[in-house]
Amino acid sequence: MQSAPQTPAQPKYEDEQKVVAAQLAQSRTEAARITPGKEPYEVIVVGSGAAGGMAAFQLASAGVKVLLLEAGRLLDPMKEYRTMEWPYASQRRHRLPPDEHALDVAEYNMIDRPYGTAPQFEKHKKLLAYSGNTFTHSWLVNEKDHPTTGTRYAWVRARVLGGKTNLWGRVALRLSDHDLKAASRDGFGEDWPIAYADIAPYYDKVDDLLGISGTPENLPQLPDSKFQRAVKLNCPETMLKASVEKMGRHLIPGRAGVTTDGVANKYRSRCMGRGRCGRGCDLQAPMHSPTALIYPARDTGNLTVRPNSIAAEILVDPSTNKASGVRVIDAETRDVLDFKARVVVVAASTLETTRLLLLSKSENHANGLANSSGLVGHHFCEHIMGPRASGFLPVFNGRGSSLDDGRPQSFYIVRFRNIDEKHPPFLRGYGFQGSGGCAEFPGYARDLAGFGSRFKQQVRAHYPAAISVGAFGEVLPRYENQVELDAALKDAWGIPVLRFNYRFGDNELAMAKDMADTAEEMLRAAGAENIKVTRDVLTEGWSIHELGTARMGNDPKKSVTNSFGQTHDVDNLFLVDGSIFVSAGCQNPTWTILALCWRGMDHLKEEMKRRNI
Repeated sequence: MQSAPQTPAQPKYEDEQKVVAAQLAQSRTEAARITPGKEPYEVIVVGSGAAGGMAAFQLASAGVKVLLLEAGRLLDPMKEYRTMEWPYASQRRHRLPPDEHALDVAEYNMIDRPYGTAPQFEKHKKLLAYSGNTFTHSWLVNEKDHPTTGTRYAWVRARVLGGKTNLWGRVALRLSDHDLKAASRDGFGEDWPIAYADIAPYYDKVDDLLGISGTPENLPQLPDSKFQRAVKLNCPETMLKASVEKMGRHLIPGRAGVTTDGVANKYRSRCMGRGRCGRGCDLQAPMHSPTALIYPARDTGNLTVRPNSIAAEILVDPSTNKASGVRVIDAETRDVLDFKARVVVVAASTLETTRLLLLSKSENHANGLANSSGLVGHHFCEHIMGPRASGFLPVFNGRGSSLDDGRPQSFYIVRFRNIDEKHPPFLRGYGFQGSGGCAEFPGYARDLAGFGSRFKQQVRAHYPAAISVGAFGEVLPRYENQVELDAALKDAWGIPVLRFNYRFGDNELAMAKDMADTAEEMLRAAGAENIKVTRDVLTEGWSIHELGTARMGNDPKKSVTNSFGQTHDVDNLFLVDGSIFVSAGCQNPTWTILALCWRGMDHLKEEMKRRNI
């Protein structure tokens, strides 16, 4: 099993294309020939995103025969990652409709960020409906085929091989004991059943395997990684950093799940600093599940990938109470197929994993599979967003432009609330992500007055001086924040949808106020002018960090899985995505999901070797 990558010579781009094309052709051939129930699979993995890719890689690399089920289609990153396409090539150019024919936002597919329908966004609805790019929207689902009910929730789903790792923000942060043992510090909720020392070795392994850029800072609330070359702060960011440090806060270069020095495998190249990372990097420098994990797993000869396979139920043998396989609906033919295996690993992302468990009802599991505690779907949490501030640092006005956005990350301001001293208005904390200087598109231009050449002069004058910060705050894992099945409404494949009962609470709203206040405070301390402060909270779900609906723990009455993601009720059923989080922290969760999955798969391999499973 690979624990640390070798660094081969830089692959030729044309050779990468040929290898990836061969992998895709093999997947199509295998998907056509698979006979349900006949293939000798030991483990079925549901989902191909960060967790599913890691699970498949770890198991296949250890010699385990794995079937990977992906609900969406295959994706050719060499053809569909339109990283270097110019904005003027957009298919939507010149296609804004007249006012009287503007469509509601729901009439368009979701693109690479969700868009709110809260009252405070009504005046922006038409703009939002047409402000998206055409670079990534085809990877995401059509909301008409995937409805939800209940409270509002901006749920982004990517049904393609690799899921949302194809367009993730690359922010790669570790949790600390401030997060894992938060309940002991402030009395809310439950501690995780593991400490940082339990997961730290797996964070290290993920760093080595996938690559991460950053700088060592020795901060207890944000543990360091095994970093490759860091991104550099530009001039406005360096100026803000100096001001923030005087306030006892820490502005650091962004930590990105990107290989900036070594090349992790033959499918990936190091970062070239082109800066259009959100479109999917055609160099594969960021961690994309297909090229970082799934294709190398297939090279072992132990992994079979079946796309267009919508998991509808986890099958259970009533005589043993063990999972026996997965029932899927073929997305194209609508055939119902049963695949059998010794172990089932669910990595479908938090909400789809929850839905699958609740759908898997039987005589012995009337409330859904692995749900004897009644907690599946409860303690739903994520991150609250919206409060932010932007402005201009006048010392940089009129300077020449520079390539400031040719980076996979910009900067991060580390959590400073409720670390050493209690901050009475709310529990837990938040961090800021931000950027300064020139960007591909100067978004601030929308707020500048003027027309023609004078307007352009204003835009250019402010171009190097822009600075902005936006917050991500922890949402408390409250029992009443829940998702459940709504049997009255089904998706396009006849599967009951999720009903949301989820709202930000008083703690989050108090935190949001502080986010806006401190964002403004920091920009003013740096001498920024024309400061614009946004205090509105974005729609629930905007963070795309769904967590906590099947949390881990030692007590089966208070949790769904143990610390390895092994369900208490069904010992050959593992959950390895964000659903098993006990709390959200304020850090982006992808790196923790990868580390927890690796740890869980090490446990599974050992249990299989001992024939305990």
